[in-house]
Amino acid sequence: MHIEKFVAARKNAGLSQIELAQGICTQATLSRFEKKGQVPSLKILLQLCERLNFPVGELFPKIGVKQTKLIETFTEIEFLLITMEYEKAQKMLTDILPSELDTHELQMRYHYLSGFLLYSQKAPTFEVLFAFNQLLLGDQEDSLYQLLAYTGMGLVYVKADEKDKAEIFFDKVLRKIYDYPVKTIEETWRVLHILYQCGVFYSEIGEYEVGNTLLEYAITICSDNHITFYLARVATQLACNAMKLNMPKVEILERLTDARAYAKINRNERELRVISQLLQEVN
Repeated sequence: MHIEKFVAARKNAGLSQIELAQGICTQATLSRFEKKGQVPSLKILLQLCERLNFPVGELFPKIGVKQTKLIETFTEIEFLLITMEYEKAQKMLTDILPSELDTHELQMRYHYLSGFLLYSQKAPTFEVLFAFNQLLLGDQEDSLYQLLAYTGMGLVYVKADEKDKAEIFFDKVLRKIYDYPVKTIEETWRVLHILYQCGVFYSEIGEYEVGNTLLEYAITICSDNHITFYLARVATQLACNAMKLNMPKVEILERLTDARAYAKINRNERELRVISQLLQEVN
């Protein structure tokens, strides 16, 4: 609901909250609507809009073909992020106009994708942090976007070789990610993205038990939800961990063979090159 348009209409009319609410509702009711998004009854809302000569329909998000296409575009960009087609994903995201982001969900999705794409393409740190900070503004306590923001900030500190600070953010994620109620396939992708990045981080700081547990959990989610495109990256990281732990060669090769099979299925050329290099090292 576009409450900001309602507030702008009241201010343009030169009315205070008390003046607008008089005879319709309490000032507190109007304040909760404008500041906290607590929508009053439709009867009250209609009376308020009528007094402002403001069409009530302007409050509601436009849902139709245009937004459906935009959601499809976001889904494609998100898939490209997961499959590491960063340049193509960035180009598609750049083509989206700010005026098209007319719902809170679209805005959050934009900032989440922007942050990780900027990070993946080695953009300046302040640009990456700005994108992730947008996900933490407002009343978003315990949302998946908040966990994505913490994950992204953790990656930024890893890049700056501030691993102690990075761990603070990754620890915030791990306290909540296991209990997050996933409702859509896109949310499943995001959980997998978080688990993979956390798994890589803990592996890189030598906490292989934690890292492997997170990566194995990601494999379970992939299996339960019939998702294959993340399996290659997870299996590759597990193989890297096995190499660092000097595990038997046969176990390392099994992981890499699995990873190569998954990468071939999803035509992930970048991951195939990484796997090929690892196979040469092992052999």
